[in-house]
Amino acid sequence: SQPIMVRPLASFEEVFNSVESRDCSHGVVPIENSLTGSIHENYDLLLAHNLFITGEIKLRIVHNLIVNPGVRLEQIKRVYSHPQALSQCKNFIRSLRTAEPVPVYDTAAAVRLVKTQDLTDAAAIASAQAAIDYGLVILKSEIEDNHKNFTRFIIISPERGEMEGDCKTSIVFSTQNIPGALFKSLSVFALRDINLLKIESRPLHGNPWQYLFYLDFDGSLQQARCQRAIEDLKEITTLFRVLGSYPKGKQIQGKLHKR
Repeated sequence: SQPIMVRPLASFEEVFNSVESRDCSHGVVPIENSLTGSIHENYDLLLAHNLFITGEIKLRIVHNLIVNPGVRLEQIKRVYSHPQALSQCKNFIRSLRTAEPVPVYDTAAAVRLVKTQDLTDAAAIASAQAAIDYGLVILKSEIEDNHKNFTRFIIISPERGEMEGDCKTSIVFSTQNIPGALFKSLSVFALRDINLLKIESRPLHGNPWQYLFYLDFDGSLQQARCQRAIEDLKEITTLFRVLGSYPKGKQIQGKLHKR
């Protein structure tokens, strides 16, 4: 096995662009949180780029209140983090009474801001790894409102992935805006006892009040019943695309790496 070189990028769109241009062989982006729901931007980016989902990871999310050394809880007037993290810790932030949540584009950027500006009246919400990377202190750990907090990440690649073992398939489609269209689309799976795992609707850009449907279902495109369902679905949809068949991810706890 070859060592993996990790390249952090400033936005989700940069990740997609880097993989599509083959500057990177793979990208990892969040697609759904168990508490706050879907990451809509990344659903839209999946459609906008010619890439495939090749795997998924379900990561247990632990949020920490991170400060510069010597900063006390009562000094904190601002809490920086990504909007999703702020939302997932809103009860804790409210308990600080005088602290105001301030959104930034990601959790690591929040820690970097607190570090580089040497702030003594602010904190960041981020992972323990971010605290290690920037040499800051965890003032409070596990501050998320719900400890059963998982984020599902997808792995994207220009090439289709392997379809071995227990797999799922992700597709996107659109239908005519007529009665029963969505029912008929979903019935191709019900008639074959294919389990639907998730359905997500998004606006169809350029067509007001029409929608795309992102669908995850059990099985891979190597299975005959899934192939038949897809062929039937293509006949009754106005747009159809397979985003990938890939092994189902397991729930994991992140590991810390000292720098």
